[in-house]
Amino acid sequence: MDKVVKIGILAETKNPPDRRVAVTPELGVRILNKYNNIELYFQPSKLRCYSDSEYQKAGLILKDDLSECDLLIGIKEVNLQTFIKGKKYMFFAHVAKKQPYNKKMFIEMMNKKITLIDYEYITNQQGNRVVAFGKWAGIVGAYNGLLTYGKKYNLFDLKRAKDCFDFEEMKTELKKVKLPPIKILITGKGRVGKGAIETLQPLNLRQVTSNEFLTKSFDEPVLCNIDADVYTKRKDGSEFEFQHFFKNPEQYTENFGEFTKVTDLYTACHFWDPKSPQLIYSEDYKKPDFKISVISDVSCDIKQPIASTLRASTIDEPFYDYNPFTENEEKPFSNIKNVTVVAIDNLPGELPRDSSEYFGNELLNNVYDSIFKEDTEGLIYRATILKQGQITERYSYLEDYIK
Repeated sequence: MDKVVKIGILAETKNPPDRRVAVTPELGVRILNKYNNIELYFQPSKLRCYSDSEYQKAGLILKDDLSECDLLIGIKEVNLQTFIKGKKYMFFAHVAKKQPYNKKMFIEMMNKKITLIDYEYITNQQGNRVVAFGKWAGIVGAYNGLLTYGKKYNLFDLKRAKDCFDFEEMKTELKKVKLPPIKILITGKGRVGKGAIETLQPLNLRQVTSNEFLTKSFDEPVLCNIDADVYTKRKDGSEFEFQHFFKNPEQYTENFGEFTKVTDLYTACHFWDPKSPQLIYSEDYKKPDFKISVISDVSCDIKQPIASTLRASTIDEPFYDYNPFTENEEKPFSNIKNVTVVAIDNLPGELPRDSSEYFGNELLNNVYDSIFKEDTEGLIYRATILKQGQITERYSYLEDYIK
Protein backbone atom coordinates (compact mmCIF):
# COMPACT_ATOMS: atom_id res chain seq x y z
CA MET A 1 0.00 0.00 0.00
CA ASP A 2 1.25 3.51 -0.86
CA LYS A 3 2.32 5.72 2.03
CA VAL A 4 -0.49 8.05 3.13
CA VAL A 5 0.27 11.65 2.20
CA LYS A 6 -1.48 14.35 4.21
CA ILE A 7 -2.23 17.55 2.28
CA GLY A 8 -3.24 20.81 3.98
CA ILE A 9 -4.95 23.65 2.10
CA LEU A 10 -3.95 26.91 3.73
CA ALA A 11 -6.18 29.82 4.66
CA GLU A 12 -4.62 32.79 2.86
CA THR A 13 -2.72 35.12 5.19
CA LYS A 14 -1.40 37.82 2.84
CA ASN A 15 -2.76 41.36 3.23
CA PRO A 16 -4.56 42.73 1.26
CA PRO A 17 -6.43 39.45 1.37
CA ASP A 18 -6.80 37.09 -1.58
CA ARG A 19 -9.99 35.01 -1.81
CA ARG A 20 -8.70 32.38 -4.25
CA VAL A 21 -7.96 28.77 -3.33
CA ALA A 22 -5.96 26.03 -5.05
CA VAL A 23 -8.53 23.31 -4.30
CA THR A 24 -12.27 23.95 -4.64
CA PRO A 25 -14.80 21.63 -2.95
CA GLU A 26 -15.52 19.80 -6.21
CA LEU A 27 -11.80 19.38 -6.95
CA GLY A 28 -11.16 18.15 -3.41
CA VAL A 29 -13.57 15.27 -4.01
CA ARG A 30 -11.94 14.50 -7.36
CA ILE A 31 -8.45 14.44 -5.82
CA LEU A 32 -9.54 11.97 -3.12
CA ASN A 33 -11.22 9.76 -5.73
CA LYS A 34 -8.14 9.77 -7.95
CA TYR A 35 -5.46 9.16 -5.29
CA ASN A 36 -6.24 6.51 -2.69
CA ASN A 37 -3.23 7.42 -0.54
CA ILE A 38 -4.19 11.08 0.02
CA GLU A 39 -5.75 12.71 3.07
CA LEU A 40 -6.97 16.26 2.50
CA TYR A 41 -7.52 18.96 5.14
CA PHE A 42 -8.77 22.51 4.67
CA GLN A 43 -7.90 25.29 7.09
CA PRO A 44 -11.13 27.17 7.89
CA SER A 45 -11.37 30.64 6.32
CA LYS A 46 -13.92 33.44 6.44
CA LEU A 47 -12.33 35.13 3.42
CA ARG A 48 -12.13 32.25 0.95
CA CYS A 49 -14.49 32.50 -2.05
CA TYR A 50 -15.82 29.03 -1.21
CA SER A 51 -17.35 28.92 2.26
CA ASP A 52 -16.41 26.40 4.92
CA SER A 53 -19.92 24.98 4.67
CA GLU A 54 -19.42 24.24 0.94
CA TYR A 55 -16.41 22.08 1.84
CA GLN A 56 -18.32 20.35 4.62
CA LYS A 57 -21.28 19.62 2.31
CA ALA A 58 -18.82 17.97 -0.08
CA GLY A 59 -17.69 15.69 2.75
CA LEU A 60 -14.29 17.36 3.15
CA ILE A 61 -12.50 17.89 6.46
CA LEU A 62 -11.88 21.32 8.02
CA LYS A 63 -8.89 21.51 10.34
CA ASP A 64 -7.10 24.49 11.92
CA ASP A 65 -3.91 22.68 12.87
CA LEU A 66 -2.06 21.45 9.78
CA SER A 67 1.16 20.52 11.59
CA GLU A 68 0.75 16.82 10.74
CA CYS A 69 0.49 17.52 7.00
CA ASP A 70 3.27 16.62 4.58
CA LEU A 71 2.50 19.30 1.98
CA LEU A 72 0.85 22.69 2.58
CA ILE A 73 -0.75 24.33 -0.47
CA GLY A 74 -1.72 28.00 -0.81
CA ILE A 75 -1.99 30.70 -3.44
CA LYS A 76 -0.11 33.84 -2.35
CA GLU A 77 2.83 34.43 -0.02
CA VAL A 78 2.49 33.00 3.48
CA ASN A 79 2.69 35.13 6.62
CA LEU A 80 6.15 34.31 7.95
CA GLN A 81 4.79 33.96 11.50
CA THR A 82 2.69 30.96 10.43
CA PHE A 83 5.36 28.76 8.81
CA ILE A 84 5.63 25.27 10.31
CA LYS A 85 9.21 24.09 10.70
CA GLY A 86 10.45 21.43 8.30
CA LYS A 87 7.33 21.35 6.11
CA LYS A 88 6.93 21.40 2.34
CA TYR A 89 4.99 24.38 0.90
CA MET A 90 3.67 25.14 -2.56
CA PHE A 91 2.49 28.67 -3.47
CA PHE A 92 3.40 31.74 -5.53
CA ALA A 93 6.43 32.87 -3.54
CA HIS A 94 7.68 35.80 -5.66
CA VAL A 95 11.28 35.41 -4.54
CA ALA A 96 13.06 33.98 -7.60
CA LYS A 97 13.51 37.44 -9.12
CA LYS A 98 15.00 38.70 -5.84
CA GLN A 99 11.86 40.64 -4.93
CA PRO A 100 12.93 42.80 -1.97
CA TYR A 101 9.52 42.77 -0.29
CA ASN A 102 9.69 38.98 0.24
CA LYS A 103 13.28 38.74 1.44
CA LYS A 104 12.32 38.39 5.12
CA MET A 105 9.85 35.63 4.28
CA PHE A 106 12.50 33.77 2.27
CA ILE A 107 15.06 33.96 5.07
CA GLU A 108 12.45 32.74 7.56
CA MET A 109 11.75 29.75 5.32
CA MET A 110 15.45 28.96 5.22
CA ASN A 111 15.71 29.25 8.99
CA LYS A 112 12.75 26.90 9.45
CA LYS A 113 14.19 24.36 6.96
CA ILE A 114 11.19 24.71 4.64
CA THR A 115 10.97 23.07 1.22
CA LEU A 116 9.48 25.52 -1.29
CA ILE A 117 7.80 24.63 -4.58
CA ASP A 118 6.88 27.75 -6.57
CA TYR A 119 3.97 27.46 -9.04
CA GLU A 120 5.57 30.01 -11.35
CA TYR A 121 8.45 27.64 -12.08
CA ILE A 122 6.49 24.44 -12.64
CA THR A 123 7.44 24.10 -16.29
CA ASN A 124 7.54 21.35 -18.89
CA GLN A 125 10.76 20.26 -20.58
CA GLN A 126 10.33 23.02 -23.17
CA GLY A 127 10.31 25.62 -20.41
CA ASN A 128 6.59 26.46 -20.68
CA ARG A 129 4.56 26.98 -17.52
CA VAL A 130 1.91 24.32 -16.95
CA VAL A 131 -0.14 26.15 -14.28
CA ALA A 132 -1.02 29.83 -14.26
CA PHE A 133 -3.82 32.31 -13.61
CA GLY A 134 -2.83 34.34 -16.70
CA LYS A 135 -6.03 33.78 -18.64
CA TRP A 136 -8.08 35.22 -15.79
CA ALA A 137 -5.77 38.19 -15.37
CA GLY A 138 -6.46 39.02 -19.01
CA ILE A 139 -10.20 38.47 -18.66
CA VAL A 140 -10.50 40.85 -15.71
CA GLY A 141 -7.89 43.29 -17.05
CA ALA A 142 -9.79 43.87 -20.30
CA TYR A 143 -13.04 44.31 -18.36
CA ASN A 144 -11.37 46.85 -16.05
CA GLY A 145 -10.15 48.77 -19.08
CA LEU A 146 -13.70 49.08 -20.40
CA LEU A 147 -15.06 49.92 -16.95
CA THR A 148 -12.43 52.67 -16.51
CA TYR A 149 -13.05 54.17 -19.95
CA GLY A 150 -16.82 54.23 -19.36
CA LYS A 151 -16.36 55.83 -15.97
CA LYS A 152 -13.90 58.45 -17.23
CA TYR A 153 -16.19 59.67 -20.00
CA ASN A 154 -19.55 59.00 -18.28
CA LEU A 155 -20.54 56.59 -21.05
CA PHE A 156 -21.74 53.62 -18.97
CA ASP A 157 -21.45 52.26 -15.46
CA LEU A 158 -20.33 48.67 -14.99
CA LYS A 159 -20.41 46.65 -11.80
CA ARG A 160 -16.90 45.86 -10.58
CA ALA A 161 -15.74 42.34 -11.48
CA LYS A 162 -15.15 41.68 -7.78
CA ASP A 163 -18.84 42.39 -7.13
CA CYS A 164 -19.99 39.88 -9.74
CA PHE A 165 -20.72 36.37 -8.49
CA ASP A 166 -18.83 34.83 -11.40
CA PHE A 167 -17.69 35.28 -15.00
CA GLU A 168 -21.20 34.76 -16.34
CA GLU A 169 -22.53 37.71 -14.37
CA MET A 170 -19.57 39.80 -15.51
CA LYS A 171 -20.37 38.99 -19.14
CA THR A 172 -23.96 40.08 -18.52
CA GLU A 173 -22.62 43.45 -17.38
CA LEU A 174 -20.91 43.87 -20.77
CA LYS A 175 -24.33 44.34 -22.36
CA LYS A 176 -24.26 47.86 -20.90
CA VAL A 177 -21.16 48.81 -22.91
CA LYS A 178 -21.78 51.33 -25.69
CA LEU A 179 -18.51 52.58 -27.16
CA PRO A 180 -17.86 55.50 -29.51
CA PRO A 181 -15.53 54.84 -32.49
CA ILE A 182 -12.40 54.41 -30.37
CA LYS A 183 -9.31 52.29 -30.97
CA ILE A 184 -8.53 49.57 -28.41
CA LEU A 185 -5.07 48.02 -28.32
CA ILE A 186 -3.94 44.81 -26.59
CA THR A 187 -0.26 43.83 -26.41
CA GLY A 188 0.55 40.15 -25.94
CA LYS A 189 -0.92 37.02 -27.52
CA GLY A 190 -0.22 34.49 -24.76
CA ARG A 191 -2.64 33.24 -22.10
CA VAL A 192 -3.18 36.75 -20.76
CA GLY A 193 -3.85 38.32 -24.14
CA LYS A 194 -6.21 35.52 -25.12
CA GLY A 195 -8.11 36.06 -21.89
CA ALA A 196 -8.48 39.76 -22.70
CA ILE A 197 -9.80 38.92 -26.18
CA GLU A 198 -12.30 36.51 -24.61
CA THR A 199 -13.77 39.34 -22.52
CA LEU A 200 -14.16 41.60 -25.54
CA GLN A 201 -15.77 38.96 -27.80
CA PRO A 202 -19.37 39.67 -26.67
CA LEU A 203 -18.93 43.27 -27.90
CA ASN A 204 -18.45 42.01 -31.47
CA LEU A 205 -15.70 44.53 -32.09
CA ARG A 206 -14.11 44.64 -35.49
CA GLN A 207 -10.54 43.33 -35.17
CA VAL A 208 -8.07 45.04 -37.48
CA THR A 209 -4.42 44.54 -38.44
CA SER A 210 -1.69 46.70 -36.94
CA ASN A 211 -1.28 48.51 -40.27
CA GLU A 212 -5.01 49.28 -40.47
CA PHE A 213 -4.99 50.37 -36.83
CA LEU A 214 -2.14 52.81 -37.46
CA THR A 215 -3.26 54.23 -40.81
CA LYS A 216 -7.05 54.11 -41.06
CA SER A 217 -9.97 55.86 -39.40
CA PHE A 218 -13.13 53.98 -38.50
CA ASP A 219 -16.73 54.93 -37.74
CA GLU A 220 -16.98 52.10 -35.19
CA PRO A 221 -14.87 50.93 -32.24
CA VAL A 222 -12.06 48.60 -33.34
CA LEU A 223 -9.64 46.23 -31.65
CA CYS A 224 -6.04 45.40 -32.48
CA ASN A 225 -3.95 42.68 -30.80
CA ILE A 226 -0.18 42.85 -31.37
CA ASP A 227 2.82 40.91 -30.12
CA ALA A 228 6.53 41.58 -29.73
CA ASP A 229 7.13 41.15 -33.47
CA VAL A 230 5.17 44.37 -33.97
CA TYR A 231 5.92 46.50 -30.90
CA THR A 232 9.68 45.81 -30.98
CA LYS A 233 12.29 45.51 -33.72
CA ARG A 234 15.89 44.34 -33.93
CA LYS A 235 18.52 47.01 -33.52
CA ASP A 236 20.57 45.59 -36.41
CA GLY A 237 17.58 45.65 -38.78
CA SER A 238 17.40 41.87 -39.13
CA GLU A 239 14.09 40.03 -39.36
CA PHE A 240 12.26 39.45 -36.07
CA GLU A 241 12.44 35.93 -34.60
CA PHE A 242 10.57 35.11 -31.40
CA GLN A 243 13.14 32.63 -30.06
CA HIS A 244 15.92 35.12 -30.72
CA PHE A 245 13.90 37.85 -28.98
CA PHE A 246 13.30 35.69 -25.89
CA LYS A 247 16.99 34.80 -25.64
CA ASN A 248 18.41 38.24 -26.57
CA PRO A 249 15.87 40.94 -25.60
CA GLU A 250 18.63 43.51 -25.19
CA GLN A 251 19.23 43.37 -28.96
CA TYR A 252 15.80 44.89 -29.61
CA THR A 253 14.39 48.41 -29.48
CA GLU A 254 10.83 49.66 -29.14
CA ASN A 255 8.56 50.04 -32.13
CA PHE A 256 5.58 51.30 -30.16
CA GLY A 257 5.69 55.06 -30.59
CA GLU A 258 3.22 55.24 -33.48
CA PHE A 259 0.64 53.28 -31.48
CA THR A 260 0.57 55.96 -28.76
CA LYS A 261 -0.70 58.44 -31.37
CA VAL A 262 -3.81 56.47 -32.38
CA THR A 263 -4.78 54.34 -29.35
CA ASP A 264 -7.55 55.43 -26.96
CA LEU A 265 -7.74 52.44 -24.60
CA TYR A 266 -4.67 50.26 -24.05
CA THR A 267 -4.66 46.91 -22.24
CA ALA A 268 -1.12 45.61 -21.62
CA CYS A 269 -1.01 41.80 -21.51
CA HIS A 270 2.54 41.15 -22.67
CA PHE A 271 5.37 39.39 -20.84
CA TRP A 272 8.23 41.81 -20.23
CA ASP A 273 11.85 40.99 -19.55
CA PRO A 274 13.86 43.75 -17.75
CA LYS A 275 16.34 43.54 -20.64
CA SER A 276 13.56 44.24 -23.15
CA PRO A 277 13.00 47.74 -24.51
CA GLN A 278 10.75 50.30 -22.87
CA LEU A 279 7.40 50.79 -24.63
CA ILE A 280 6.17 54.17 -23.39
CA TYR A 281 8.69 56.66 -21.97
CA SER A 282 7.69 59.54 -19.70
CA GLU A 283 8.62 61.94 -22.53
CA ASP A 284 6.07 60.30 -24.83
CA TYR A 285 3.13 61.37 -22.65
CA LYS A 286 4.11 65.03 -23.07
CA LYS A 287 3.94 64.96 -26.86
CA PRO A 288 0.93 66.80 -28.35
CA ASP A 289 -0.06 63.79 -30.45
CA PHE A 290 -0.07 61.32 -27.54
CA LYS A 291 -3.62 59.91 -27.48
CA ILE A 292 -3.89 57.09 -24.94
CA SER A 293 -6.40 58.03 -22.27
CA VAL A 294 -6.83 54.81 -20.26
CA ILE A 295 -4.27 52.09 -19.59
CA SER A 296 -5.21 48.79 -17.99
CA ASP A 297 -1.77 47.40 -17.20
CA VAL A 298 -2.34 43.71 -16.62
CA SER A 299 1.40 42.97 -16.83
CA CYS A 300 1.94 45.52 -14.03
CA ASP A 301 5.69 46.02 -14.24
CA ILE A 302 6.42 49.16 -12.24
CA LYS A 303 7.54 52.20 -14.31
CA GLN A 304 8.95 50.00 -17.05
CA PRO A 305 8.08 49.37 -19.81
CA ILE A 306 5.09 51.71 -19.27
CA ALA A 307 6.13 54.88 -17.43
CA SER A 308 2.64 55.71 -16.11
CA THR A 309 2.49 52.51 -14.05
CA LEU A 310 3.90 54.24 -10.98
CA ARG A 311 2.74 51.49 -8.63
CA ALA A 312 0.43 48.52 -8.42
CA SER A 313 -3.11 49.41 -7.46
CA THR A 314 -5.42 47.19 -5.44
CA ILE A 315 -8.77 45.50 -5.91
CA ASP A 316 -10.26 47.86 -3.32
CA GLU A 317 -8.66 51.00 -4.85
CA PRO A 318 -8.06 50.11 -8.50
CA PHE A 319 -7.62 53.49 -10.23
CA TYR A 320 -5.21 56.40 -10.22
CA ASP A 321 -4.39 59.21 -12.63
CA TYR A 322 -0.97 59.90 -14.12
CA ASN A 323 -0.22 63.55 -14.84
CA PRO A 324 1.86 63.54 -18.05
CA PHE A 325 3.61 66.81 -17.26
CA THR A 326 4.49 66.43 -13.59
CA GLU A 327 4.93 62.62 -13.97
CA ASN A 328 3.15 62.27 -10.64
CA GLU A 329 0.13 60.37 -9.44
CA GLU A 330 -3.13 62.30 -8.99
CA LYS A 331 -6.61 61.46 -7.80
CA PRO A 332 -8.40 59.18 -10.28
CA PHE A 333 -10.64 60.90 -12.84
CA SER A 334 -9.52 64.30 -11.55
CA ASN A 335 -8.44 65.70 -14.93
CA ILE A 336 -9.57 64.56 -18.37
CA LYS A 337 -6.06 65.29 -19.70
CA ASN A 338 -4.48 62.79 -17.30
CA VAL A 339 -3.94 59.16 -18.22
CA THR A 340 -6.12 57.00 -16.00
CA VAL A 341 -4.35 53.82 -14.90
CA VAL A 342 -5.65 50.57 -13.46
CA ALA A 343 -2.74 48.26 -12.52
CA ILE A 344 -3.95 45.56 -10.14
CA ASP A 345 -1.30 42.89 -9.60
CA ASN A 346 -3.70 40.12 -8.51
CA LEU A 347 -6.48 40.52 -11.07
CA PRO A 348 -7.74 36.91 -10.98
CA GLY A 349 -8.70 37.63 -7.36
CA GLU A 350 -11.61 39.71 -8.70
CA LEU A 351 -13.24 36.53 -10.05
CA PRO A 352 -11.97 34.11 -7.40
CA ARG A 353 -14.43 31.25 -7.93
CA ASP A 354 -13.85 30.95 -11.67
CA SER A 355 -10.09 31.46 -11.49
CA SER A 356 -9.75 29.02 -8.57
CA GLU A 357 -11.63 26.33 -10.48
CA TYR A 358 -9.48 26.91 -13.57
CA PHE A 359 -6.19 26.88 -11.65
CA GLY A 360 -7.18 23.86 -9.55
CA ASN A 361 -8.01 21.89 -12.69
CA GLU A 362 -4.58 22.69 -14.14
CA LEU A 363 -2.94 21.41 -10.95
CA LEU A 364 -4.99 18.21 -11.01
CA ASN A 365 -4.41 17.56 -14.71
CA ASN A 366 -0.75 18.61 -14.97
CA VAL A 367 1.00 18.55 -11.60
CA TYR A 368 -0.37 16.25 -8.91
CA ASP A 369 0.88 13.04 -10.54
CA SER A 370 4.40 14.47 -10.29
CA ILE A 371 3.87 15.16 -6.58
CA PHE A 372 1.90 12.10 -5.47
CA LYS A 373 3.47 9.53 -7.82
CA GLU A 374 6.76 10.10 -9.63
CA ASP A 375 8.28 13.33 -10.93
CA THR A 376 9.33 11.66 -14.17
CA GLU A 377 9.43 14.90 -16.18
CA GLY A 378 11.13 17.02 -13.53
CA LEU A 379 8.20 19.41 -13.03
CA ILE A 380 8.63 19.56 -9.26
CA TYR A 381 12.42 19.39 -9.45
CA ARG A 382 12.53 22.55 -11.62
CA ALA A 383 10.13 24.40 -9.33
CA THR A 384 11.82 23.55 -6.02
CA ILE A 385 13.63 26.68 -4.84
CA LEU A 386 14.39 25.51 -1.31
CA LYS A 387 14.91 21.97 -0.08
CA GLN A 388 14.85 21.67 3.70
CA GLY A 389 15.94 25.28 3.97
CA GLN A 390 18.79 25.03 1.47
CA ILE A 391 18.74 26.91 -1.84
CA THR A 392 18.75 24.36 -4.65
CA GLU A 393 21.43 24.39 -7.34
CA ARG A 394 19.05 25.71 -9.99
CA TYR A 395 18.43 28.84 -7.87
CA SER A 396 21.95 29.28 -6.47
CA TYR A 397 21.97 32.89 -7.72
CA LEU A 398 19.63 33.68 -4.80
CA GLU A 399 22.59 33.44 -2.42
CA ASP A 400 23.22 37.10 -3.29
CA TYR A 401 19.56 37.88 -2.52
CA ILE A 402 19.77 36.78 1.11
CA LYS A 403 23.12 38.48 1.66
